[in-house]
Amino acid sequence: MANTQKTVIVTGASQGIGAGVVRAFLARGYDVVGTARSATKSKELRASDHLALIDGDIGQFETAQKVAELAIKKFGSIDAVVTNAGIFLVKPFTEYTADDFRALVSTNLAGFIYITQLAVKQMQAQKTGGSIVSITASLVDNPIAGIPASFSMITKGGLNAGLRSLAFEYAKEHIRFNAVAPGVVDTPLHAQDPKDFLKTLSPMGTISTIEDIASAVVYLTEARQITGEVLHVDGGAHVGKW
Repeated sequence: MANTQKTVIVTGASQGIGAGVVRAFLARGYDVVGTARSATKSKELRASDHLALIDGDIGQFETAQKVAELAIKKFGSIDAVVTNAGIFLVKPFTEYTADDFRALVSTNLAGFIYITQLAVKQMQAQKTGGSIVSITASLVDNPIAGIPASFSMITKGGLNAGLRSLAFEYAKEHIRFNAVAPGVVDTPLHAQDPKDFLKTLSPMGTISTIEDIASAVVYLTEARQITGEVLHVDGGAHVGKW
């Protein structure tokens, strides 16, 4: 079992992968702060002695500040962060709008930067190391014909590159930075998509479960010697053509 005194912040926690990650950490004895625009209205999570839920747009610094303050006030530390909040837009490159770009940058990049800055400062003060795990995308490394997602991948790919730089920057302080890059995952996002089609998007012909992604996140959070890694959970899609 993990140390019950460890506290993890999970963004985009109200449903899907985020809620699954919250449940996985609770099961391992962590205290968890879950945040999303409607975290307190989540149908999948309920606040408890070990789970605090807080609403807000994580792309805003004020929200990140409130989340960090709640973690410290309620649980006394910030030991790990999972930046799961993200949006994914698919359309031809020339059809993306300025509003699309602003939304992607706000959630996918600012939503990582602000909470991570605050968490790293707290981890430095604690002097006990820490972990940051981001959810990116297999499509960064292996684009798929028929899924035009260039603007989305600019932000997700930016996270992969930034995490490697941060892994070096904070290695001596044992603050680790990694990412999980899912392929197709069985979440509400794909509720209306034909399963037979989704299975064609990986060489294994399978669809990842939320639990598959959550397990990878927990693994990287607890893997003390792994930093700067992008762990693909995509049925082998990142390997190449199939």
